[in-house]
Amino acid sequence: MIKNFIKYPAILVIFDIFIIFFVSILFYLSCPVSTSKVVFIPKGSVGEIISYLVDKNFKISVLDKYLLHFMGKPQSGWINMGKTTLTRGEFLERLTKAKAAMTDITLIPGETTIVFLNEVAKKLNLNPVKLNEEYAKIAPLPDGFLVPNTYKIPLGISERHLIYYLINSSKKAQQDLSVKIFGEYNEKKWFKILSIAAVIQKEAANNDEMPIVSSVIYNRLKKGMRLQMDGTLNYGIYSHDVITSERIKTDMSEFNTYLNDGVPPTPVCSVSISAIKAAIAPANTEFLYFVLDKKSKKHRFSKTISEHNQNINSQK
Repeated sequence: MIKNFIKYPAILVIFDIFIIFFVSILFYLSCPVSTSKVVFIPKGSVGEIISYLVDKNFKISVLDKYLLHFMGKPQSGWINMGKTTLTRGEFLERLTKAKAAMTDITLIPGETTIVFLNEVAKKLNLNPVKLNEEYAKIAPLPDGFLVPNTYKIPLGISERHLIYYLINSSKKAQQDLSVKIFGEYNEKKWFKILSIAAVIQKEAANNDEMPIVSSVIYNRLKKGMRLQMDGTLNYGIYSHDVITSERIKTDMSEFNTYLNDGVPPTPVCSVSISAIKAAIAPANTEFLYFVLDKKSKKHRFSKTISEHNQNINSQK
């Protein structure tokens, strides 16, 4: 009888502790968590994912690691949170179940960043002004830094997160390519190559012509000649404009190679690997001029101005 009496309060204490613990967990899971509508989760263990979220300024604790062991393993890739404020329980549950719907956006070689971002804004129902502002905040170059590619993007992504993703993906690709070619990534040297590659990208009719166009650029630079290439005026919003003599006379930008010496200080567009390779390894020629053949849609290259003029006149 005395034994039972002694045991009974102990059971009550354990029960009370369990109730307090259970209520505390419920309260903890009901606390709000701020998030973006879509969140990228890398592959890894639960602990690695928790560390990643902490690094990204999510208010996540070690306790969440243990809660996730009961709720399920977080999925990798883009997760659809649906809204920007959730309870902690909803947030953790969505990590394990709510894969985001995806769509493709494609940046083609030769396109300018502003035209690309404006088209992306239309497709993803984003604010084009904000999208371009977010790019300007963190991009190391005003143009030509984003790598041409087809990117899989989650529906519901914000302007800031989209730009962050595109910049970081491109930065890794740029660094990897530079290391593959040169064994290192020298940003100043690499950006100069991109500027030359962008001129090649705008001017060449096809990939086969790129090393030859590159040779013309270097040959003219060696002789102290201005490049005088229309493609450099297809920068920014003028990406698809036909360049007229009036435009050549009136465009006072640093991209006008009729009025300015050397290569434009920054790339005028996105560039392909072929254009980059051509910028690094131009063909061995003595060509100084080229003009587009209207029939073949390829360029005729020449060494002298007289030969160049003949090629021009043959088009009339």
